[in-house]
Amino acid sequence: MTSLFERLRYIKLVRKIVYVIIGSLSYPRLAIINHLRITGTEHIKNLPKENVLFVSNHQTYFMDVIAFLHIFCAVKWRKQNKLGIPYYLLNPFSRVYFVSAEDTMKKSFMSKLMATAGALTVKRTWVEDDKTVRKGLSSLDSRKILKALKKNWVITFPQGTTAPFAPGRKGTAFLIRQSHAIVVPIVIKGFNIAFHKKSLRLLKKGIELSVTIKPPLDINYEDNLDIILAQVMDAIEQGDKWKEGTAV
Repeated sequence: MTSLFERLRYIKLVRKIVYVIIGSLSYPRLAIINHLRITGTEHIKNLPKENVLFVSNHQTYFMDVIAFLHIFCAVKWRKQNKLGIPYYLLNPFSRVYFVSAEDTMKKSFMSKLMATAGALTVKRTWVEDDKTVRKGLSSLDSRKILKALKKNWVITFPQGTTAPFAPGRKGTAFLIRQSHAIVVPIVIKGFNIAFHKKSLRLLKKGIELSVTIKPPLDINYEDNLDIILAQVMDAIEQGDKWKEGTAV
C-alpha cells in the first residue's frame, strides 16, 4: 500500500514546502559551517526540464542529494558555481526526483520527509541473505523511474551504496538505454567526512565539500549494458582505473 509520504511527493506544492524546510536546515551546514565548492554549473543551466539523468558517486544517505537540490535551485535562479544567499528557496526548482532504497526511506521521520521531497523508492533486489547479488532493478521500479524521467530530472547513484569503488548496477545502464536520457555525471568529495552517513548531523566542521558537475556524456544508446555502465562509472570516478590510481 502506498504511504501518505509517497503520495505527497507527487504534489508540486508539497515538494516546494519540503525543499524550504530541508533547505533551511541544511544550508548552514553546507555553506557556512563547511565550505561547499561547486564547479561545472555551466553544464546544467541550459538543460531541458525533462529526461535528464544525473549519475553520481554516493557518500551519505541524504546530504549528497540535498546539496544537489540546492545547486539545481541556485542555477535556476541564474547563480553560477555558488549558492550565495539562499533566496532561491522562496521558489525552488522542484522538478527533480532521486532514486533511493525503499527500506532506507522508511527508517526515520527525516527519511520520510526526504521521501516527500521526491524519492523514487526501489527495492534492494541485489541483496539476498546478506549476500550481494547484482540483479538490477525490478520491472516495476524501472517503469517508475522511466515515467519520472519523461517530465523531470532524476538523480541516481549507480553503485547503490556509500562504499567507495563498489561495482555499479546494470539497472542504471538499462535506464539510460531505454530512456535515451541526457546523462550528466557528478563527482562529490568530503561529504562522508563532514556528515553522518544516515542523517544531517555534523561530524566535522570546516571541511571542504566538493561537487564537480561534468559535461553530459556522449553515449551510444545501442551499446550493450556493460559498455554503458563502464562509461558511467569512469565518469563518476568509480571505475577500475580510478580504483587503481592510474588516472591523471
